[in-house]
Amino acid sequence: MEKAGRGCEGAPRGPVLHIVVVGFHHKKGCQVEFSYPPLIPGDGHDSPTIPEEWKYLPFLALPDGAHNYQEDTVFFHLPPRNGNGATVYGISCYRQIEAKALKVRHADVTRETVQKSVCVLSKLPLYGLLQAKLQLITHAYFEEKDFSQISILKELYEHMNSSLGGTSLEGSQVYLGLSPRDLVLHFRHKVLILFKLILLEKKVLFYISPVNKLVGALMTVLSLFPGMIEHGLRDCSQYKPRKSVSEDAGLQENNPPADDFVSVSAPNIACTTSETVKKILTGNHGGDAAITAEEPLFPVGNSSKGQGLSETSPYLKPPSRPSPESSESDWETLDPSILEDPTSKERDQLGSEQTNSFPRESVPSDSAPITVQPQANMGQVVLLPGLISGLEEDQYGMPLAIFTKGYLCLPYMALQQHHLLSDVTVRGFVAGATNILFRQQKHLSDAIVEVEEALIQVQDPELRKLLSPTTADLRFADYLVKHVTENREDIFLDGTGWEGGDEWIRAQFAVYIHALLAATLQLDNEKVLADYGTAFVMAWKNTHNYRVWNSNRIQHSRK
Repeated sequence: MEKAGRGCEGAPRGPVLHIVVVGFHHKKGCQVEFSYPPLIPGDGHDSPTIPEEWKYLPFLALPDGAHNYQEDTVFFHLPPRNGNGATVYGISCYRQIEAKALKVRHADVTRETVQKSVCVLSKLPLYGLLQAKLQLITHAYFEEKDFSQISILKELYEHMNSSLGGTSLEGSQVYLGLSPRDLVLHFRHKVLILFKLILLEKKVLFYISPVNKLVGALMTVLSLFPGMIEHGLRDCSQYKPRKSVSEDAGLQENNPPADDFVSVSAPNIACTTSETVKKILTGNHGGDAAITAEEPLFPVGNSSKGQGLSETSPYLKPPSRPSPESSESDWETLDPSILEDPTSKERDQLGSEQTNSFPRESVPSDSAPITVQPQANMGQVVLLPGLISGLEEDQYGMPLAIFTKGYLCLPYMALQQHHLLSDVTVRGFVAGATNILFRQQKHLSDAIVEVEEALIQVQDPELRKLLSPTTADLRFADYLVKHVTENREDIFLDGTGWEGGDEWIRAQFAVYIHALLAATLQLDNEKVLADYGTAFVMAWKNTHNYRVWNSNRIQHSRK
């Protein structure tokens, strides 16, 4: 009898839609080998058939160049199965094993290694949480050394749907594995450039291998936008695949057409209990105590992995007053000479080439820095559907409606999706890629983010000028970098750290965006506008996300 999540063929009651196994066949390339429940209702669990909207699924779950790594993790987004649905969030754990180690070796296994990915398709953006669970199960699945033993995958589906729900988006667990602290340690002052690029809805391409570093960096940047991970991505993958994958033939390497699959037999699955999965996921602690992010998705050297205070609200709650040790006036009193420190390479390397460097224009030294400090979040946060965006918004209109109306968020893009970069229906994107072809075609992006080198390449001189940080911006960035880089490993290790921690950094960006929105309502105050860059503010006011926010504000003010 089915105990949780759904009947064997009924509609899903929990957040997980499907568990999928994608393998690499020596003749057929990437193919779906197993899905529970079947991707097409009425098909068998071993059916290779894929819904037209999800035809890129095999190439997303088993990424390009995966054979170069023993294991990897992928976050990806799929379009809804119907036109008015929401984004489907994909988390895939890839591994490879030597064929000679298999207990049961099928005739079609002809290579020395076997490559497979176990994938979760979810209705909720619980990237790190699902990844932590999925890694454990993928490891156990491979340890069986017999890929026909798929009962553990069905048990995983039942376990996830019985243990996860809408409340999973509350609290800090939605950010598991996404560390703004590591992001600031790596990109330093350029984090603010990334933030502004996305506010302007530009075409931003992140590039690095392996995929886990790519998606970790990209999603961590998005986590700086209040409410974006929780409620701002429901329309971020509204695109239509090409009618025939054969149109992509010129771009394909080792992968065959997506419509050409081999059927891999799998035994009939009975409805079983999930005791095996529970033991694997919980270890000896009970519950989900064993689910932890052993490594951040975006590791940076040997830096300490600080975590802020755990919260019960999906929105950040800075302390109502600064701690005695904090420097409340750091933003106001920071010595401007620190901006000229020759050892601060990040300010001289916003772009390494003359064609993409940001000019360091002279800004009046008396320009006021950003001085707003976080305030306590009093009471329960109430989310209501936006009057225009349709996103669930808080009282300040967060999250901003950035990823709507054809502005895509694709944490990982397969080579077969390359055409989306020039699709006339796509007005912009924040996308990640590991294939060098994406990076070489610079004309298709406004900015290319070389994650490994922490470089941001921008070809358009006008855009570089818009993004050039003001004195107030640099002081804000210095404030972040100073607190993150201070030697505070002790307080982060014992879990008592706030300033310089992950949630503290998100709180600073929440303050930044709130103050920026307030500045747009004071167009006659040149000094306030200069803090953010008057040209930047004017450009931002022409974006879709700002117009939606302002229209909501006007409509609410009339009530």
